[in-house]
Amino acid sequence: MDYDTIKTEVEGGVGIITLNRPDSLNAFNTQMRADFVAAAAEMEANDAVRAVVLTGAGRGFCAGADLKETGGTREKTVTEVLIEEYKPGIMAIANSDKTYIAAVAGPASGIGAAYAQACDMMIMGEGAYIYMAFAAIALVPDGGNTWQLVRQLGYKRAYEAILEGQKIPAAQAVEWGLANRVTADETLLEDAKAWAEKAANAAPLAVRNVKRILRAATENDLSAVIDDEAHRQFECMNSKDFNEGVSAFFQKRPPAFKGH
Repeated sequence: MDYDTIKTEVEGGVGIITLNRPDSLNAFNTQMRADFVAAAAEMEANDAVRAVVLTGAGRGFCAGADLKETGGTREKTVTEVLIEEYKPGIMAIANSDKTYIAAVAGPASGIGAAYAQACDMMIMGEGAYIYMAFAAIALVPDGGNTWQLVRQLGYKRAYEAILEGQKIPAAQAVEWGLANRVTADETLLEDAKAWAEKAANAAPLAVRNVKRILRAATENDLSAVIDDEAHRQFECMNSKDFNEGVSAFFQKRPPAFKGH
């Protein structure tokens, strides 16, 4: 199928979903949220696809949410956008019967990091990094980022990464358990596809059950966490600090937060 902001391909038993807004570092806008849900459903319905590579076009995996849209619309609050538009895509990865491998080049920032971390495995280019960008614009992590980080890093390290808005480079992400492996930037996609081909050769029934067992073992409350983040995000996005953070971002200056 053809999408405005997503590209899909199938090579043998491997499906490839490419976030395809390279001019904005693949930042998620309204259309891409909808396109991703449709692309994930396409892959799920294709019996020939046994594993899926999720990657980004151009220089980066995903810069997060498109700040030009600021999360909400006239029709929806940010809480509704997170629950009704982002959550279905993230849960499509988590609930898929197939192996998802994130192939991360450049930044996986904000909500983009949530999509990457929702995948079953992750391979990163040497220059890639996971960026908890929320603190820079006075927001809390969303899309299940807190659920992922606290389980991978533990409370104290997750708290530090979020509070300081850390950029976690590829080698450190592997050391901390956020990613599985690092490869050369130039061969990232080919290496990810080769890895996915191995996953595609595994027994589908075993893959499905292993995935469900492991995800349940980490406490099956991701849905509740996404909801909680979404409601807290509403408060943050209606603050003066959020407006200040966005203004500072576009003016390329340090923000002056006031705590309200």
